[in-house]
Amino acid sequence: MKIGDIPQFVQQVRAETAKVVWPSSRETMMTSLMVIIMTAMLGIFFFGIDSLFSAIVHSLLTFAG
Repeated sequence: MKIGDIPQFVQQVRAETAKVVWPSSRETMMTSLMVIIMTAMLGIFFFGIDSLFSAIVHSLLTFAG
């Protein structure tokens, strides 16, 4: 990029930024809440899977020993 291209580049960036549609406060809160809920659900799921595999490994080691 040449030095002379910088003003045109900045103008294009401003034009594209003006096209951005920002979410409303309500949309942001709902999306954040959904992320928190899904994260909690996945955490519980993986905790359950980990506990199951831990119990299996423990029983196999107890059986073998």
